[in-house]
Amino acid sequence: MSRAFVFPGQGAQAIGMGKALAEAYPAARAVFDEVDAALGQDLSGLIWEGDIAELTLTANAQPALMATSIAALRALEAEGFGVADAAFVAGHSLGEYSALCAAGALSVGDTAKLLRVRGDAMQSAVPVGVGAMAALLGLDFEGAAAVAAEAAQGEVCQAANDNDPAQVVVSGHKAAVERAVEIAKEKGAKRAVMLPVSAPFHCALMQPAADRMAEALAGVEIKAPVVPVVANVRAEAVSDPALIRELLIEQVTGSVRWRESVAWMAGQGVNEFWEIGAGKALSGMIRRIAKEATCVAIGTPEDIAKLKG
Repeated sequence: MSRAFVFPGQGAQAIGMGKALAEAYPAARAVFDEVDAALGQDLSGLIWEGDIAELTLTANAQPALMATSIAALRALEAEGFGVADAAFVAGHSLGEYSALCAAGALSVGDTAKLLRVRGDAMQSAVPVGVGAMAALLGLDFEGAAAVAAEAAQGEVCQAANDNDPAQVVVSGHKAAVERAVEIAKEKGAKRAVMLPVSAPFHCALMQPAADRMAEALAGVEIKAPVVPVVANVRAEAVSDPALIRELLIEQVTGSVRWRESVAWMAGQGVNEFWEIGAGKALSGMIRRIAKEATCVAIGTPEDIAKLKG
């Protein structure tokens, strides 16, 4: 049984996530305390009892989801399941930071600070209303990329997230993304829907955010991960700290190659994926990519109790 630990991205956030873990496991609670201290904010209070609209703000959601994932990992470790049991770690977009933290490449405090900068930078890179994202369902990556290219018409429109064989997200200028939705329907997409996001992530419009991340990452120590990290923009494993730094900058404007990443891990013999943190969105995608693989979502003490049998 070869296992990978995978970490969710934005969209998985929910009020109350990680609370039961923090109450059941001191090591999980310590992660939330460390993130609060690093950010100088009662983020855990917002996560557990706050307003979902405030939690969903990119600058809050990114460190909050990471904190929940690492808290779940610490709870797993307390029960004898560690990251060293995994062949690879990977994460979807911001989840790649959770994966790097899980593998010891980044400290919890540094990861929280980087994600706060990343969230702020991604939010402010493009004025609200200028950019948009849409999910195209029922088209493969090549089909969606062709739709995006046709819709661009001199504006930015790119295939941003290659999530699974029938779900690709496009990102760019709002008018271009709206054109992509119409073109996708004409080309036989089952559904094409605008997404409720506040900025056009993973496209060329994010270049100002990539520049800010380059500055932020320059001041942070990145160690060699204890297990290889499958990078979003490469869809293969990397371990060299200098390369990891480079790819995190590239990731801001580059495509999240999730379908290829999962297929690559499956090709390396991974047949069990543990989704660590909030929600089960990645498990759904993975089942459509690596049909033979087993998926386990771990976000509560009950989930961990099931593993112990």
